[in-house]
Amino acid sequence: MSQDPAQPPLTACGDPVAHARALAECFDAVLGGDPVRRVPRPVVSESWRRSLAAHVDPDRRTPPVVYGPAEVRDRRAAHPLNEVMPLLRSTLASIADEAMHVMLVTDADGRVLWRDGAAKLLAQADRVGLFPGTQWSEDAIGTNAMGTALAVDAPVQIHSAEHLVRTYHAWTCVAAPVHDPDTGAILGAVDVSGPLHTVHPALAQLVAATAQLAENQLRVRLAIADERLRLRNMPHLTSLGAGMGALVTPTGRVLAAEPQGWWPDRVDLGRGTDPVVLADGRELHVEPLAEGYLLRAAGQPSGAAAPPAAAALSLRFMGDGPPSALLDGRPLALTLRPAEILTALALHPEGLTGERLAQLLYGDKGNQTTVRGEIHRLRVLLGRHVLATRPYRLTASVDSDFGSVRRALRAGRVDLALAAGAGPLLPRSDAPDIRDVREELTAGVRTAVLASADVDLLHAFTDHRLGEHDLEAHERLAELLPPGDARSGAVAVRVDRLRTR
Repeated sequence: MSQDPAQPPLTACGDPVAHARALAECFDAVLGGDPVRRVPRPVVSESWRRSLAAHVDPDRRTPPVVYGPAEVRDRRAAHPLNEVMPLLRSTLASIADEAMHVMLVTDADGRVLWRDGAAKLLAQADRVGLFPGTQWSEDAIGTNAMGTALAVDAPVQIHSAEHLVRTYHAWTCVAAPVHDPDTGAILGAVDVSGPLHTVHPALAQLVAATAQLAENQLRVRLAIADERLRLRNMPHLTSLGAGMGALVTPTGRVLAAEPQGWWPDRVDLGRGTDPVVLADGRELHVEPLAEGYLLRAAGQPSGAAAPPAAAALSLRFMGDGPPSALLDGRPLALTLRPAEILTALALHPEGLTGERLAQLLYGDKGNQTTVRGEIHRLRVLLGRHVLATRPYRLTASVDSDFGSVRRALRAGRVDLALAAGAGPLLPRSDAPDIRDVREELTAGVRTAVLASADVDLLHAFTDHRLGEHDLEAHERLAELLPPGDARSGAVAVRVDRLRTR
């Protein structure tokens, strides 16, 4: 390709049609080997080189289909970005629907897993391969916002003939990568694509800001998971006594260690081989735990084998999913009734008589005989050392999401309360004690949020299970959002939808 070195790269101008015409002229000249008056932007020309080196045909019609519908569903369920899809949909999909765009989310390899957007545009998107299960990496379909954003690890806008494949010269797209807050690795890309005439100068900023919001939400979830792992597994570390040891995540981050201040932030676990050799040459044994690893000095007694001073019981009973519990890192299979009993005992650590427990679970018609049978089955599941009698009480160290929410509210930290609870407490339970606490926590969070002028807190609440259908909260958020805030459009759409229900 020959060019006039005095000419600057071809960048966007005010007229998108004229800009597209100039891009097409540049595209034809570069691929035809003719002299060019203006060169593509560096990010585009470098992407073209990578794509052509991968033998991508500019006349290829559409990207390859790598996943069928069933595999797409499985991949979605297992992918870390599945947790932030409600945020991405509330921020981008509603805007895409109104502005004649489609929102796409890929994995780290550029495979599309999710798609939302304008119904009128979906058929057109289908014809050019913009649907779940297709591969959009640069080596599969050339320069495009999704594949190029993943390749350069930065937000990218690709307009018209900046796409290497001619099929997409009638399209404009913007994408930004989303990173794992634990390892820093790319998890995937968020993209908004639409016909050429739908290009908007604010779209790139909106997509990049949304990717940042997704990373922030993942970071909050990571902090919660870290705290759960620490609480559930501290007995293994404390059982080492004065010996050297550490609790580490599956990726090797050190969460708790003895002696403090001596350990690095992260330990290279390699392939999980035993032992692990630190930078100073010291060897440590690796003991797998349910959610991470215990590292201990060679020759030191096993912490996992030593009986802890108290069992660690973790309860996750908030939200729409089934009740979840771990005992010393071991998952417990729970139905609703055992979960209700554990909730009541956790809320009353001083212990409960059979009569009082029956009243809390069944009301005035409660039967102690029924409670005794339920307690017997629960003791078989937990172990007699965890559930004591006379009175009924938990002897374990209990970590619960509803306890964390309650403590956060009492401390005035409604942000932590939102992060700790995934939704209402045991929403299917009719037990009087559970119902009262559920209403207390829900009302406490809502009241604190509405009393706040914190825009980020209000936005987090409206994205949360507790506030996603709360019209008053959405209206207050719409009032407080500053002019030009990237979230304004999505919030306005949700307000309109809630008002018409």
